[in-house]
Amino acid sequence: MDKLKLHSPNFIQDNIAKLAELFPNCITETLGTDGMPQKAIDFDQLRQELSDKIVEGPQERYQLNWPGKREALLTANAPIAKTLRPCREESVDFDTTQNLYIEGDNLDALKLLQETYLGKVKMIYIDPPYNTGNDFIYEDDFAEDSESYLLKSNQKDEAGNRLVANNESNGRFHSDWLSMMYPRLKLARNLLRDDGVIFISIDDNEQANLKRLCDEIFGEDSFLASIIWKKKTNGNNVWCNSPSS
Repeated sequence: MDKLKLHSPNFIQDNIAKLAELFPNCITETLGTDGMPQKAIDFDQLRQELSDKIVEGPQERYQLNWPGKREALLTANAPIAKTLRPCREESVDFDTTQNLYIEGDNLDALKLLQETYLGKVKMIYIDPPYNTGNDFIYEDDFAEDSESYLLKSNQKDEAGNRLVANNESNGRFHSDWLSMMYPRLKLARNLLRDDGVIFISIDDNEQANLKRLCDEIFGEDSFLASIIWKKKTNGNNVWCNSPSS
């Protein structure tokens, strides 16, 4: 006869594991009663996920934080009243093709794809701004209408999307980039299948911040490898830095 277990299941850690599947960004670290580190819920962050207003939380915790992070989470969760318009005159085999090409603000596109492609995408590849100080990033400010914004900033891309220069003299140089990336990665995670994968092209300027950001959104156990390559000096020089062999 099997020996009886002398302790009951740890329902708290089981519940935390279930929440981690839905909201990996709400998982932090704490010390248990035995003095050993264990996973815990960041309740302020969880409240933010379930709120349409900014939730304040001064409690100390292990996390990646920056000015504007809560606004970025609100941006990711905020609904939009937009739709995709078919361009038959610019399409090939519109009624039978299995391909879809979308022109427009990538944040809007990611939100519009949520219902149809939720949990269905096998692979995502993105090549975001590297934040070198010379490139542009998307500005997600929904507090003013687009005409007022364009008059103020005088910046937009070829598709009419709103862009702003992110110079190193900006006091929120890294924060603005993180706030731009956060909602897009969060929405991208929703689209991936359980066995899906995302590839992100980046350079050394924001690689460390991007890794921390992805650990929070996708869960640090989901990281597979960093693929490093030399573009000019040796085109065949490719190797991986993996967390495990």
